[in-house]
Amino acid sequence: MENIRERKPIPLLGEEFPYMKVQTSHGIMELPKAYSGKWFILFSHPGDFTPVCTTEFVAFQNRYNKFKSLNCELIGLSVDQVFSHIKWVEWIYEKLGVEIQFPIIADTGEVAEKLGLIHPGKGTNTVRAVFIVDDKAKIRIILYYPQELGRNIDEIIRAVEAMQVSDKYNVALPANWPNNELVKDHVIIPPAKDVVTAKSRLEKAKVGEFECYDWWFCHKKL
Repeated sequence: MENIRERKPIPLLGEEFPYMKVQTSHGIMELPKAYSGKWFILFSHPGDFTPVCTTEFVAFQNRYNKFKSLNCELIGLSVDQVFSHIKWVEWIYEKLGVEIQFPIIADTGEVAEKLGLIHPGKGTNTVRAVFIVDDKAKIRIILYYPQELGRNIDEIIRAVEAMQVSDKYNVALPANWPNNELVKDHVIIPPAKDVVTAKSRLEKAKVGEFECYDWWFCHKKL
């Protein structure tokens, strides 16, 4: 069994995405520099020419314009060689009529090691990881899925939208936002950190600035 202490640490939330120079289906790229000023999603898949991965790439491409409207780019990754990526993309276009427009990293294993994409308990291929990186190159969300489960791409879009709203308005987002069972499409006001602010929350609720269940649970419509 591998000694956990020998594993290299992987990046954590809030840290800068590590520098890497990668071979992709669109040529050599330097990350995160290639997406300076943009959000981007790096997502890994177990292998080219596999059914679940094919459905994911089609789903990502079908929503690519939505990602771009959020100033967010996509870049895939697996340990397949670049000619395999190119041929698979050709197959998807020829057989399914979908043109994959975003690049795919042909990883030698270096990127997988840096980002913790190979989990020995799930085999030797990369798992389905998702790294959501903001326009300042900070890692905001990390998701891992096993090889047998395809991702919900609409949830990834929701996550990007939610983080951008959180940044812009300094708010939190409830479960299933914007369709929460309690507060619907409202956003959550960050909890008060002192007595004066706690009391003011309820006063603001009286004049309709917020809606509150209590001083620690206030929400509003943007």
